[in-house]
Amino acid sequence: MTDKNNSQPVAFVTGAARGIGLAIANWFLAHDYRVALIDIDSATLAKTASELNTERALTLVCDISKPEQVQQAVDQVVTKFGRIDALINNAGVAVFKPITETTFEEFRYVLGTNLDGAFLCSQACIPVMRQGGKGGAIVNIASISGLRASTLRVAYGTSKAALLHLTKQQAVELGTEGIRSNAVCPGPVDTEMAKLVHSVAIRSDYYDAIPMNRYATTEEIANAVGFLCSENAAFINGQFLAVDGGFDASGVGIPTLRSNQS
Repeated sequence: MTDKNNSQPVAFVTGAARGIGLAIANWFLAHDYRVALIDIDSATLAKTASELNTERALTLVCDISKPEQVQQAVDQVVTKFGRIDALINNAGVAVFKPITETTFEEFRYVLGTNLDGAFLCSQACIPVMRQGGKGGAIVNIASISGLRASTLRVAYGTSKAALLHLTKQQAVELGTEGIRSNAVCPGPVDTEMAKLVHSVAIRSDYYDAIPMNRYATTEEIANAVGFLCSENAAFINGQFLAVDGGFDASGVGIPTLRSNQS
């Protein structure tokens, strides 16, 4: 069934079945968008669709590293909603290993989703934005790992750094058409995945390194994405916004400095 309400904007959000992607989708729904939620995890996506229970949400199973699947997903969104105004390249995967132990297959797996997927979704969505005649907004969900190096992140960090340069390319090439591109770089975020893989010791280490002494919430990341897609950010293009509690700004010796504060 086609949604005839073509005056209502549409957001295309990848990796939207859970976590940050779902929080972003919920932000758009709360701000009167129609939303396409794209994810490779069919079971979780079906559960999410049931919980959302709204005609303004379209859930589509898609492997964004596959060009034909991406194009099919975009075609279905256009058939359903008639337009795309915002593209959020959020889907991401990670392999955390030393550089000498990371296989080429693992390296390509990470780049295939984190970088190739963003490129493919952009290629498929940009012509739809152009047809609308009112421009659009792209927000790439990069990472603090794209701004600074860390251990065990040769694949993940490299993919996110490349995604930041893709953001600049998009901004330069598409700005004259009113299509803006920016990136959000989250630091540690309090997701269900983080709770599973971050031990108490790891969380304590992060708290020491983050001036605000906590993880971000998924809603805080979503708020930043929503702002960059809004008219309030109409002249912001080609920028990176670190939503990290000051993590990127901090240096060494923070625990000692804190203990010496009066």
